[in-house]
Amino acid sequence: MPGSNKNIKFLVDNRDKSDDLVSVKEEVLKLDNSVVDYEEFVDPYCLEKKPQKISFQDVTSAAFLIKGGVEKTPCFKSKLSDHRNLDMDLYLKMDFMQHTGSFKERGARYALLSLRDEQKQKGVISASLGNHAQALSYHGMLLNIPVTVVMPEAAPIMKVQKCRNYKANVVVFGKDMAEAKQLAMKMANDEKLLYINGYDHPHIMAGQGTIGLEILEQVQNPDAVIIPVGGGGLIAGIAVAIKSLSPKTKIIGVESEKCPSFSKALANKGPIHTPIKNTLADGLAVPKVGVNAFETAMPLIDKMVVVKEEWIALSILQLVETEKCVVEGAGAAGLAAILAGHLPELKGKKVVLLLCGGNIDTTVFGRCLERGLAAEGRLVKFTVCVSDRPGGIHELCRILAGLGVSIKDIMHERAWLKDIYSVEVSRILFKI
Repeated sequence: MPGSNKNIKFLVDNRDKSDDLVSVKEEVLKLDNSVVDYEEFVDPYCLEKKPQKISFQDVTSAAFLIKGGVEKTPCFKSKLSDHRNLDMDLYLKMDFMQHTGSFKERGARYALLSLRDEQKQKGVISASLGNHAQALSYHGMLLNIPVTVVMPEAAPIMKVQKCRNYKANVVVFGKDMAEAKQLAMKMANDEKLLYINGYDHPHIMAGQGTIGLEILEQVQNPDAVIIPVGGGGLIAGIAVAIKSLSPKTKIIGVESEKCPSFSKALANKGPIHTPIKNTLADGLAVPKVGVNAFETAMPLIDKMVVVKEEWIALSILQLVETEKCVVEGAGAAGLAAILAGHLPELKGKKVVLLLCGGNIDTTVFGRCLERGLAAEGRLVKFTVCVSDRPGGIHELCRILAGLGVSIKDIMHERAWLKDIYSVEVSRILFKI
């Protein structure tokens, strides 16, 4: 559709004239259901045939530059070790306590500080599901650098609004990260903006690696560090830092079963497009890992684990109840791997879990808690037939009260039963 590209460009170029930038997405979709007919734009910092590995010196340089601009987050010994009888010394690195709620601030600030003066005037652009977009927008505002972010439709509304609050130009477009990135790359080319890949740009990876330096400063000689994996930049940076200073420390990556792009890349011996499904760990939903991240992390990772969604939900619940920490699905992935029993070799060891983000949509949070309760057997559903005479349901409730449970929801049905003196009571959910 040659004509539609011109129309799309017109709409994007005039986005500042729109009161609601979501309308840009809607108008684009009317013209063309996808952006697959765009010519391919190449990110010079992320070339598949010339991957760039970052070094320990890159990480220390990042640490020096961002010092004072991001939080040095705490790393506490967890109560979960005793509460869940995990038989390990568990420490929680709480990087969800950054101002924008995730670790992404580290790489974003370092990338922005590393720009040439001319590029600082023109600005930068990126595609993101939310956390990178927020971090780039926030630090762009602080450093007075113009930022544009393209966010796919799956991005949580809360994260989209936060970017607007940080004065960024926001365009919501695409069913996934691949489509959002394609539009962002086109805009970068047309408007002379620098595209900053949220997980594969070398400066982004180096910035994220500063978490590894802090972990080793806060926890002496950890046996393992467990890291959530999406595009791969986080585990790449941390692995470089930790393996350089503590080679015996195991680096373990965790993915959701709904988006195992790094595990697929390892099996393929290189990044490969992986179909992804809706997941509680939306921050990890990257269909193809970064070439630089994969090249850097591959020789340093000791184990990759894929976890089921119910374990992520249960981990979110456990962190709320035991540690009073509200984290998003991606941030709970490491604990999910432990609770699911995927890491028995860590029994009796000193282990650090990275809680990388806390930007969870409130409606999703409620569903996660209920799924966690169900996974743990504390939220139960059943159906039973009782007498339809006065006191029938009351007697059922009396029995349940005697068991020490609370009824959450109740429905009863008469019309489709053969016995007119009975009522079917169904979907009773109760917490133990």
